[in-house]
Amino acid sequence: MGSFMELRVWQTARDLAVRIYKLTQNQYFVKDFGFKDQIQRAAVSIASNIAEGDESGSDRHSIRYFNIARGLVAELMTHLIIAFEIGYVDKSTKEQLIDECDKISSMLTKLIFSRTK
Repeated sequence: MGSFMELRVWQTARDLAVRIYKLTQNQYFVKDFGFKDQIQRAAVSIASNIAEGDESGSDRHSIRYFNIARGLVAELMTHLIIAFEIGYVDKSTKEQLIDECDKISSMLTKLIFSRTK
């Protein structure tokens, strides 16, 4: 445990959060503060929960935080789908970000499995 910054899943989640912050600077999100805030919080919370879980001190606690992060990935995916459906993001952007979410979810599943042994 510890050294969460070395975890590939944390690095990927951090990069995704940065992409979401940059994406939400567009004209649509700027005008929709509530939605912008929700999507940013979900993205940042994924990486934050991974970090907190890795630093928690026990595998049991780590797994709890990693599962929360997986739930946040699903929340972010939902936000991205809605953003696409209301015209805030294009199809290509949505698909790329959804793929990143799927990758993070898969990495978290593997991390959780490794901590249950």
